[in-house]
Amino acid sequence: MYRLDRRMKQKKLEIFLQQVPPHPTPIPHLEQYQTPASIAADILFTAFHFQDIKKCHLADYGCGTGIFATGAALLGAKKVCAIDIDTRALQIAQAFAQAHNLSITFIQSSIEDITKKCDTVIMNPPFGAQFSNRNTDRIFLLTALKNASVVYSLHLTKTRPFVKKLVQDLQGTITAEKDYPFPISHQFHFHTKKVVTYPVTLFRILNRNHKGQNKSH
Repeated sequence: MYRLDRRMKQKKLEIFLQQVPPHPTPIPHLEQYQTPASIAADILFTAFHFQDIKKCHLADYGCGTGIFATGAALLGAKKVCAIDIDTRALQIAQAFAQAHNLSITFIQSSIEDITKKCDTVIMNPPFGAQFSNRNTDRIFLLTALKNASVVYSLHLTKTRPFVKKLVQDLQGTITAEKDYPFPISHQFHFHTKKVVTYPVTLFRILNRNHKGQNKSH
């Protein structure tokens, strides 16, 4: 198995994650934009150095084709669960995991129906750009903070005040933030530019009222 540990370079993980296939037929209202490998690798190594991956039970919410789940498995998570509502995305993610002998459990489910507890959730929820997806980021955060000890969640930077208020209301604590430029390539009929880059922010959110499967934080 291609496995990484603390001694491995972040660049090596990024190169491997570049192999994770994108969704061949993304669905507009699900906002299925592939997280760039460089961003995914940085988020995963951030979580790794906070000791939120190795020997942890980890879930990738809205996993798409599984880039976060793949990285977590490589970085030594005890258990990895990848969850998405889209069966086609899960099929692609599962085929990739099997091809590389990665131990990942795949579950088809809407986010609000998830009740499985874990130590860590890593997710890139829909940004809410589509009208049908308004408040979806809220649903992701509500569910993640109900089920996990620590959450890594990526949001449009302009929604920072909303995220902070919601986290406070849910009795969570933001312990770290990191900004990234997030490029979205032309893939839907309503896109008018070849690439548009959005400022996004990663939030590490601690839920001190919850104990995960393997450890407390």
